[in-house]
Amino acid sequence: MRLRGFQKLTPIENALQLLFDNLRIERSNLITIPLHEALNRVLAEDIIAKEDIPRFDRSAVDGYAVKAEDTFEASPFKPKTLRIIDENEVGEKQAKQVWTGNPIPKGANAVVMLENTNRINSKIEVWTSVTPCENVSKKGEDIQKGEVAVKAGTRLKPQHLGLIAALGIVEVKVVERPKIAILATGNELVEIGGKRREDQIFEVNRLILSALCRELDAEPVDLGIAKDDVEEIFGKIKKGFERADIIITTGGTSVGVSDLVPEAVNNIGRPGVIVHGVAMRPAMPTALAVADGKPIIILSGNPVAAMIGFEVFARPLICKMLGLKKEERRLTVKAKTTKRVSTVLGRKTFVRVRVLQRNGEFFAEPISARGSGKISTMTKANGYIVVPENREGLEEGEAVSAHLFDNVEVVDEDV
Repeated sequence: MRLRGFQKLTPIENALQLLFDNLRIERSNLITIPLHEALNRVLAEDIIAKEDIPRFDRSAVDGYAVKAEDTFEASPFKPKTLRIIDENEVGEKQAKQVWTGNPIPKGANAVVMLENTNRINSKIEVWTSVTPCENVSKKGEDIQKGEVAVKAGTRLKPQHLGLIAALGIVEVKVVERPKIAILATGNELVEIGGKRREDQIFEVNRLILSALCRELDAEPVDLGIAKDDVEEIFGKIKKGFERADIIITTGGTSVGVSDLVPEAVNNIGRPGVIVHGVAMRPAMPTALAVADGKPIIILSGNPVAAMIGFEVFARPLICKMLGLKKEERRLTVKAKTTKRVSTVLGRKTFVRVRVLQRNGEFFAEPISARGSGKISTMTKANGYIVVPENREGLEEGEAVSAHLFDNVEVVDEDV
């Protein structure tokens, strides 16, 4: 098969299904950590509210607690006058000053905003009427006792931490970070900052793939660089098996004489390589394997292809191991292509694009790129569009879904 090209390309969906069919994916272990360390971690158990939030009826504004009926028909031209009291019970034509978050005193059923009143000694003039419960946060209106406040499988964002804190919880159970062992292969590779020969380059894919793992809250395990030697590759992958849940390799996966990773993987355990060559572009040489129950994702050595391969295969696998409620897909926007895009039939093509917003509309501007070694195209892009296998490209102005991996660029209307 070497030097003859790939004899068969597997569609992406079939490749993923084959991988999952050969795996028994289990959620990672659970650990308990302090709440203040839980940002971006995946919650392992439902958070059940043990009390109402708010715990009592409270004021939603700064102002005066009143009986709403005492303010009916009030206006700047015909204000209602109420007597200010200090007691915790409001009677007829009385008002008690409250600040945001203060309990509503007994007898009151609404709050007049401070700016709609005028204080004169021990009385206030009310310039607007309020209805019962206006400007009042009712007991339990946020969360009721016994309710699921945050569901298991949620990636914890600042708002989730705030809600959990409001319940008085200081520790949470989260899913332990899956460990992802990452190995680069190739005689031409040198560690960043190392000494290079004329025919060598700095190895960058481990850094890129490690960062992509951290984005998902997985823990990268660095296996270093292996030369183009089956035994060395085999030995490093075996070390990865001892330390990680998933193995990712980059380089050595095409069909040339130096592409030895699939051979090394097949020596580790059964069933070995189950997919080699995927109907996608870039990242066609991607291979998927399972050995002794652990997944191995064999990515191209070209940086862009490695990133796209990770996006398609490693991302859903890591999401499953984290126990997320659903796979975390990239945010998408509906956009129009700014020029024609040419692609090849039979391969799902991932086109790097610069997504712009102009006059309230989104546009996807393809980044010119041939081959998958130009990493600068990923820094010029902020997303990608996917052209199906049954299309020979897209026309200018065609509606597409743009998958974002960075912020949308907003362009001035007159540009």
